[in-house]
This record gives sequence, C-alpha cells and structure tokens, in this order.
Amino acid sequence: MKITHKELKEKAEEALRNCLKRIPSAVVGSVVKEPNQGAGPDFLVSVSLPPREKQSLIAEVKSAGEPRIAREAVNQLLRYCESRPGSYGVFVAPYISPRAAEICEKEGIGYVDLAGNCRLSFGHVYIEQQGTPNPFSQHRELRSIYSPKAVRVLRVLLREPQRIWKMQDLAREAGVSVGHVANVKERLSDQEWISTASGGLSLRDSGSVLKEWSRFYSYRKNVVRNFYSMKSVPEMEADLAKLCSEEEIGYALTGFSGASRYAPSVRHHRAMAYMNAITDATITGLELKEVPSGANMTLLVPYDEGIYYDMRVIDGVRVTSPIQTYLDLVSFRGRGEEAAQVLLDEVIKPAWPPGEITPEKQ
Repeated sequence: MKITHKELKEKAEEALRNCLKRIPSAVVGSVVKEPNQGAGPDFLVSVSLPPREKQSLIAEVKSAGEPRIAREAVNQLLRYCESRPGSYGVFVAPYISPRAAEICEKEGIGYVDLAGNCRLSFGHVYIEQQGTPNPFSQHRELRSIYSPKAVRVLRVLLREPQRIWKMQDLAREAGVSVGHVANVKERLSDQEWISTASGGLSLRDSGSVLKEWSRFYSYRKNVVRNFYSMKSVPEMEADLAKLCSEEEIGYALTGFSGASRYAPSVRHHRAMAYMNAITDATITGLELKEVPSGANMTLLVPYDEGIYYDMRVIDGVRVTSPIQTYLDLVSFRGRGEEAAQVLLDEVIKPAWPPGEITPEKQ
C-alpha cells in the first residue's frame, strides 16, 4: 500500500528524532510543521545541546531518494538555510541511495532515511550510519528499466555512450515506441545517469548503468539447455556455426565462447551460444547429449531478439555484442565473473568517453 505524504512526514519526524536520540544529553524541543503553509520546508526542529547551545534543523521530506531528487531537495534546503542563518538542513526520504548521500555530504546537508541510514554534522555533533539496505520495494520501477523492450534502449545507449540521441531516433534504432524511451529516460534521469539538452540525450555514466543492469540480469532469463559432447570446444563452436548457417537458424556465440573472440586471453572449457531453435534434429546434428551436470556446452533460446543487437562477426562466426557477452558472463558465477572483468577492462571500457565512471570490479 502506498504511503501518503502526511504519513511519510510523520515517519520522517520519527526517524529524525530517533537519530537525534544518539546525541548524549541532547533535548529535542519543539517541532514546527510547514512553518510557511506549504511554501517552505516540511518542518523545523529545535535541539538543545549542553551547555547552552541550540541548533535549528530544517527538514525537507521527499517520497524517494534518488540522486536527482536528492539534488533538488539539497538546493531547496540551501535556500531555506540562507533565510535562516545558523540553521542546518536535513533531507529525509524512505531510502537514500549512496550516491544521493554523497550529494548531501558534499553540500553540507544532513540526511536521514526510514531504513536507518543517516548523517548529521553540525556544531560538535557528528552521527553517521550507512550500509542498511533498502527495505522499501522499488521492484516494479526498477524492473521497468530492465524489461525486454526497455533494455533495447539501454543496448543502443551503451553502444555509443557519447552520441546525443533524439527521442524518435533512439526509439527507431531500438525498435520500441517513443513511450518506452521516455520511461527509460525518466528512470535514468532520476539516477543522474544521462545528460539532457535541447539536442537530445546521451549517457553520462555508462559504468553505473551497466553495473546496475548486471544486478538484475541473468542468462537464465533465457531457456537454458546443457549438453555434453566428446568434441573439443573449438570443434563444437565451429559445428554450431556451420549447422546454423546451413539451416538458416539464428545464432550467436556468447559467454566464454564470445569473450574469447574479443579477448584471446580468456580461456574456456565450455561453449556457450544463443540458438533460436533447438530441435531433436539439431541436437543430433551437433552430436550432443543433454545432461543434468558435467556439461561442456550451454545453448540458450533467447528471451528477446534484442540480445542480437550489435552482434559482430569474428573469424566468420557470429558473436553477441561485448555488452551482451559481459552480461551473460557476469551472471555465470566464478570464472564467468573473472572473464567478464577481462572483457570489461580490455574491450568495453576503452570505448567509453574519457572521464566515465566505471563499475567496480565484480
């Protein structure tokens, strides 16, 4: 059930009080709600500190704590503090992301969220708690960025991060509606991951986009079938490419098989590929045996045709894009994450504009 703004402000006041209770001998005094009848901050809090110090806190409450919203709240609080010299601004939201917290800290604004994270620094007071995860589900909103059609937009943006896209051109290239592009734009804007201007939009933080997408992605979104063959991995990959070309079956190597084409230093003992149709005839033709364990070939029936976007042909064999190959690898725990890091460092990051923020090592 969605919380009302009135309820949120009540919970925000309680969260701020709980945070202030950590200050020895501090006495929380009066709380003035909406002192300017809606035209100013949500509430003011007076705090008495020994021996005779008093501090006025100005609180601004928002229903979300993404970076863009945090920046708006910070700017509001800075204006409020200018009109009330000596006051200290505090941003309150259900959950304040680490990047939003950095924005507050940089501008000298405190923050408190309903999850228990906080940072207050005024006078001789310093309180900080970080690392509490978000208990408030944003599942639906986050999923909307990573739905099949929405990620087609991400694929296009990540292919050319430096390009400025018009909405209609981006929709046409991604094969989706302008409405889908607008939805993705809004979500990325909330995280401050894109730059917008009259000319269009472009990515400003490819690394964070890719890192967050990889958290929601798994190669198991596709239909996964595991096989064993007596042949070597290179032989299996060559036979797959030959059979799919002859039978006109859509395919592309991915995972370890794809990464080794982009970065020869990646060694692998398991073939991995997308294949639009896996029939008894193709299994027989490739001399494969389906197994519950000990597989040396994984075939995937794609959950969406978008996985083929920006597909490359390397040495006569089709390979998924570096981005798709990375995603499939990073969700393949263990050696897959190591190979994904090699692909990121050697192929993907060098194509990003200078100054891009890159994802931390997996």
